[in-house]
Amino acid sequence: MRAKRHWKIQEVLLSLPSLFWLSLFFVIPTLLVFAVALRPANPYGGIAPGWTWANIRSLASPNYLAVAWRTVWISVLSTAVCVVLAVPISYYLARVSAKWKNVFLMLIIVPFWTNFLIRVFAWKVLLHPEGAIKKILAFSGLVSPQTSLLYNAGAVVLITVYTFLPFTILPLYAAAEKFDFQLLEAARDLGAKRLQAFFKIFIPGIRRGLITAVLFVFIPALGSYVIPDIVGGPDGEMLGNKIAQRVFVDRNLPQAAALSVVLILSVLAPLAAILVLQRRRDKPASLLEVR
Repeated sequence: MRAKRHWKIQEVLLSLPSLFWLSLFFVIPTLLVFAVALRPANPYGGIAPGWTWANIRSLASPNYLAVAWRTVWISVLSTAVCVVLAVPISYYLARVSAKWKNVFLMLIIVPFWTNFLIRVFAWKVLLHPEGAIKKILAFSGLVSPQTSLLYNAGAVVLITVYTFLPFTILPLYAAAEKFDFQLLEAARDLGAKRLQAFFKIFIPGIRRGLITAVLFVFIPALGSYVIPDIVGGPDGEMLGNKIAQRVFVDRNLPQAAALSVVLILSVLAPLAAILVLQRRRDKPASLLEVR
């Protein structure tokens, strides 16, 4: 009993630095954002004394709702495309020889060697009306000469997928590398087809990697600001752009804080849902162990 209590004290002491760091740089700033969202704004862009729900109520306007909906569906679509592309890539990487595995991993990591802004501006050049992609698509008849590949939600999704695809591949590859591929062979021997074995054995086997990959893409995509600002235009505007407008253009910090509250809750919602699902799945296993 004493040894168990001593071990718990050690766990608490080891966790204190992390708890202090998270409280100082995450919990306290988040609470301050919630507090600022309930304060009125003064004419100079600062925070006036008193409390009000006006900033929260203003979020129900059609303009904000349209931007919030666009932010959600762009983030969900980008995450889905990244996962669909990354799963077969991670499967192949886990099974390829060590020589080629290192080459492919290097190719995946290479984009990180270039500045993020430079990569976004490079896509802007490629999607420009006089850019290579537009010329090829127009020459092949896939788009009309009047079609704009820039300043729309499609451009935001495309570049978001390009940006976050490596963040999806790496955790899925880490999970796939630990997967026992003999299970797929056993499923084939028992009569399962190749795709059946892939979706019923391999996909559940890398579930934790899938959850990590989804979070790595969905959460940053929700708060994306640079990509929609450079290539999105009015039709690709997201909540991050609205927050920046309220801070730097309108000088309305409480309104920006209210929008940030929406973004924070949008990030916390999927995290809470995943934690609840994991606990529900772990409970039956723990009950079986007790029995």
